[in-house]
Amino acid sequence: MIATASQSLPDPHRNDSMTASRSGGRIVGDVRLRNSRRAEQTMGMPAAVRRIWTLAEVRALIDANPAQTPRYELVDGDLLVTPSPIGPHQKAVRELLVELGNYLRQNPVGEVLDSPFDVELEPGTIVWPDTFVVPPDEAKRLETEMPARVLLLVIEVISPSSARGDRGPKRKLYQRRVPEYWIVDLDARLVERWRPGDERPEILADRIEWRPAGAADALVIDLPAFFTRVTGVAG
Repeated sequence: MIATASQSLPDPHRNDSMTASRSGGRIVGDVRLRNSRRAEQTMGMPAAVRRIWTLAEVRALIDANPAQTPRYELVDGDLLVTPSPIGPHQKAVRELLVELGNYLRQNPVGEVLDSPFDVELEPGTIVWPDTFVVPPDEAKRLETEMPARVLLLVIEVISPSSARGDRGPKRKLYQRRVPEYWIVDLDARLVERWRPGDERPEILADRIEWRPAGAADALVIDLPAFFTRVTGVAG
């Protein structure tokens, strides 16, 4: 969910702070935004006022939320709010960590990490990617400093609540700053691969390969087998 307007910071302990309304409006923070018939009839009147969030405000939300759920992220002034993931999402992340961990032990060109982990790719942004790879120098720096700022690969496992942010603001950010971005769609059983400059993703359903600079071999993931392990259902 992308929060675009608010009169107060959302309470991390209230579920309704991130729930979309089914009655023609939406709830952002503690404020219900309703569609106005009068506004629809007034030419030039915006439907909603965009709230520009600051990094300090979003860090305050994160610090006030020790349970680390929902997930608060900030991209281009938009607050992205994602509830706790479900089982298949976590299984997919675990499988990716295993695949990438085994590969990077044989090809030590980086280190795989997962969230919760602060990543600031540009000033005034903060994201928590599901899975990502940092180069060796960045991995060494992260032993004593935060946040991560240089990534080789970033992967998001999408869900209905995160798809808009993962395919919208975060995708644009990753394309600006990361060589390769994968969107893993468990329902469609495919991976969207984005690289800088791409206007459309490469859609992969059979296998995906990744060979970063300096690696002797390519990582190859059999996608039907991957999705079967994650979902328990053969494709």
